[in-house]
Amino acid sequence: MAGVFHWLKVRSFCYATEDQEKLNDLMVRISGTEDFNAEMSDGHHGNSMIILAAELKGNAECTELFRRLGKDIIDSLLNDIEKRIDDDCTFYMRLDKQAAVLERYELAHHGDVVSITCKIASHPARKDIATNNMRTFLENIRGTV
Repeated sequence: MAGVFHWLKVRSFCYATEDQEKLNDLMVRISGTEDFNAEMSDGHHGNSMIILAAELKGNAECTELFRRLGKDIIDSLLNDIEKRIDDDCTFYMRLDKQAAVLERYELAHHGDVVSITCKIASHPARKDIATNNMRTFLENIRGTV
């Protein structure tokens, strides 16, 4: 399906106690690009941290990202797709960062994550259309994983 995404963003935090090289490798592995930003920031308690962020614009790159996550993730996303898309046609998911460093992709419901956010193309821009577009996209690539 062509034209599913306007953009896709991958983001994670690297805290002072973490190995930035491992998280850089993780960003490349998930996003498929070495072109990502690393910006210094202060954490909630004043600790320094680095915000790692990549943005993909091409649908081919976005499709490959979902393929890399695997069939189990895609199946989980399909099971609760309505909860993952807001009224602005934005899709949200979070991966367990520690598992992902070990090359296991698992959906997360806690704070230590790699977040993936996508703006779904839908005309007109309505949640129900975006949900159907994302569902069709995931079903189509599921067979290629």
